[in-house]
Amino acid sequence: MSGPEGAPAVSDGTARKRGRPRRTDSDAAGTRDRILVAAREEFSERGYEKTSVRGIAKAAGVDSALVHHYFGTKEQVFAASIEVAFAPALNASDTVAEGSLDGVGERLTRFIFGIWEKPTTRTPLLAIVRSAVNNETAAAVFRRLVASQLLRRIAAQVDAPDAELRAELAAAQLIGTAMLRYVIKVEPLASADPEQIIARVAPVVQGHLTGA
Repeated sequence: MSGPEGAPAVSDGTARKRGRPRRTDSDAAGTRDRILVAAREEFSERGYEKTSVRGIAKAAGVDSALVHHYFGTKEQVFAASIEVAFAPALNASDTVAEGSLDGVGERLTRFIFGIWEKPTTRTPLLAIVRSAVNNETAAAVFRRLVASQLLRRIAAQVDAPDAELRAELAAAQLIGTAMLRYVIKVEPLASADPEQIIARVAPVVQGHLTGA
């Protein structure tokens, strides 16, 4: 459009500049969340080895470069996705702190199996365990998460010289039982009543954490 005598019109600065619209913090948070959801679904369905950054990006409806921008490598995407999924289990250390140590075995066992019994929290946990079992990179990420975020926090609340070993043995009891029940589905454990399992496992966990 021209001015009064054919001169170019002068912009008043109100017109929107051409190019990509500015991304807000809420947009970025929404994109990150969408990528994490897609990553958990991909790892759950395909396992770590068969999942790709490109596949995660496609499932999330974004470009692969955006996945790398927010999270980095596939290993880092996996770590971020399982940390979110594993978050409920991280509260287990708070469960240890509630009440006396005399009942810590039952409280911890009931808490962990309560997470596994809920379909909404079981699905991402299955993705984590299956990936960790089949791939060393995923296993290393899982070990770091469990060791730094869960076991050390529990060990810090156990008054014993070998607290870390005790916490690891208690975790082994719980994770091993969960794998047999929910992943491998060994009978009759897979179909047993949760209360029956808790009654059997809790005293063993108690012994690991506070026994002589």
